[in-house]
Amino acid sequence: MNDSIIDITESAVQHLKDIVKSKNQEKLYIRIGIKQGGCSGLSYFMDYENIFNIKDNDLTFDYDQFTLICDNKSVLYLYGIVLDYSSSLIDGGFKFINPNAKQTCGCGKSFA
Repeated sequence: MNDSIIDITESAVQHLKDIVKSKNQEKLYIRIGIKQGGCSGLSYFMDYENIFNIKDNDLTFDYDQFTLICDNKSVLYLYGIVLDYSSSLIDGGFKFINPNAKQTCGCGKSFA
């Protein structure tokens, strides 16, 4: 890990590159953030973003074949997180590992 706002594991990088390749695109734009809801009060989200929807005050994290986009409010909660990916059949997929969360739910999709 480094001192960046968001760290991303090699498995998450590789899976995102695989998605780029499968969609036959040069680059993907992916918005990550938090929203109200979930069992613990706040929940993470991750979704494809259109380059034309990126705002001037959004933070962007550029990688070779994809860019992560995060709004200013969400980054306050996401500072220091690790984005990971697991191909496990049970509980697989992208995961946010947040060392700053005081409480997380059993599914790992929400926090307080």
